[in-house]
Amino acid sequence: MKGSLTNMLNKKEEVIKKLINHENILIVQDLDGVCIPLVQDPMKRQISKEYILAVSKLRGKFSVLTCGEHEGIRGVNRLVERALNSKNKAKEDGLYLPGLAACGVEFQDRYSNLSHPGINKNEIDFLAKVPAMMRSMLTNELKISLPSLSEDKRNKLIDVAICDTRFTPTLNFNEIFSYVKSDLVKINYLQLTMKKIMDNLLEKSKDFGLGNSFYLHMMPNLGLNKGIEIMKSCSEKEFGTTDIQFIIKGAIKEAGLLVILNKYIYSKNGDYPFGENFNVRNAPKNLNELVKLCKDNIGSDQMPLLIGVGDTVTSIRNENSNSWLRGGSDRGFLTLIQRLGKAYQKENQIIFVNSCNNEVSRPVIQGSDMSGISDNDDELKFNMIFKNGPDEYTEWFKELACNLKSN
Repeated sequence: MKGSLTNMLNKKEEVIKKLINHENILIVQDLDGVCIPLVQDPMKRQISKEYILAVSKLRGKFSVLTCGEHEGIRGVNRLVERALNSKNKAKEDGLYLPGLAACGVEFQDRYSNLSHPGINKNEIDFLAKVPAMMRSMLTNELKISLPSLSEDKRNKLIDVAICDTRFTPTLNFNEIFSYVKSDLVKINYLQLTMKKIMDNLLEKSKDFGLGNSFYLHMMPNLGLNKGIEIMKSCSEKEFGTTDIQFIIKGAIKEAGLLVILNKYIYSKNGDYPFGENFNVRNAPKNLNELVKLCKDNIGSDQMPLLIGVGDTVTSIRNENSNSWLRGGSDRGFLTLIQRLGKAYQKENQIIFVNSCNNEVSRPVIQGSDMSGISDNDDELKFNMIFKNGPDEYTEWFKELACNLKSN
């Protein structure tokens, strides 16, 4: 990373020129923190109309890959409709954001025609019960940990904390952490409380015969330990893990990338390289196997030039073992895009958007210092960095869309 940051920040025009020379390209992009600024209350998220219109110019060349969801009152589709000031225009003109949500189990086209590959009715029925169970558990815990809270204030914090999404019910403690502010001991206790609630939900799923159906996805995280995501503890600089999603097992973004490729190649030539019923549940679970599956089934002429865009990547030195803990929900799919570029000898692009802001504290790039995000030994390398966050990225994306439109 040393000495390369300035070059990355000056590559905006260079990357656009590189991409417009390729007909077969696919942009795979996260949403929150990339084109949607992070906020403490997820219900207050906003997306710009100009960005939505830019996406519409890239028909067939763009796909979202997000742990958020398309539908529901908290879904990105509602943000699109508010930005357009219409509940009908997006449907009529195909202005919804196409691609894969819920980390791999909610797919939609630009007209919001939805499918949920790999998930069954019993799992959906249980997920519908999860928010009410979250509320009951969280109410009891806050009465103990924050006893001075009035009932009204406690209920308001709980309303923000519980994200009752259909496929990924989530606890988001940003607002609760902000309430206790700089009390690191209290924040750490609340982090463990958040995890305890979600662990209890995993145990509860066993009563419904679904003991192997779900896992906990922490945002941000520090990678895996024996297949379980490592919570990022709070520090004086940041809150660490603020959200935990209750999510379908197998729903990881790197597997979702192959679901997107499967559908993309079908749209080009009418053949599914991995089969029509391929989904995140039956996809390989490690990067080497995912690359091999691609090499065995997708020819170089069919594989698009991939542009991966994300904001959640972490790297922290473990002083006890003198090793690095690397994680983040975007790390897996960005690393896979990088490896596929090497395997297919294509100039795939990895773009990082700095999502830290006044509402949500995360590691921030300062000069050439990427502490907390990457390190010199990190396999994942960024081709371009948007230091000033979603607004800067959105402006660049609009320019890219105009150039690719005319290509």
